[in-house]
Amino acid sequence: MKADIILAGVGGQGILSIAAALGAATLNEGLYLKQAETHGMSQRGGAVVSHLRIADYPIASDLIPLGKADIIISVEPMESLRYLPYLSETGFLVTNEVIFENIPNYPLSEKIFGEIKKLTNFVALNAEQLARDVGNPKASNMVMLGASSPFIEISSEIIEKGIAKVFERKGNLVVNSNIEAFRSGKDYATKYLK
Repeated sequence: MKADIILAGVGGQGILSIAAALGAATLNEGLYLKQAETHGMSQRGGAVVSHLRIADYPIASDLIPLGKADIIISVEPMESLRYLPYLSETGFLVTNEVIFENIPNYPLSEKIFGEIKKLTNFVALNAEQLARDVGNPKASNMVMLGASSPFIEISSEIIEKGIAKVFERKGNLVVNSNIEAFRSGKDYATKYLK
């Protein structure tokens, strides 16, 4: 089992929570994990990227080489384009459709989605709307994790336990609403792929 995952977005969109939930799930399964935030985390609205490497064997490097990512999970569509050179030929891009205009010369959405639609393997979704639909507008990151779950060789039940671990200190209501957001994203991706 191996999963090389790029998490991309902007500060404040919950990249660390996605990484933490996957990390907890990985450790629960007795798998090996390496993670690196290569830049961004300190500034809300600044570009953020994290490399997450999961395997059933020891991992030497915490950085994913160009062209080797199995999945890019992008909570912001332009950020997905920035990291496309990392995606393998058989890899999947899972991207939020909602734009976060954090720069003055942000490209037109038609241009961004035109590039995304050139890919063979992608899922695009409005994670904010799905999060609102389940009653937790702050959980769009868990919607994105759910939409990515069909491409990760860890069972949804194990990922849900990871989500519970990350949010347990906030109480059962928060845990359950984040798991519901995860399931919403997973259901969307499953239907999207059919």
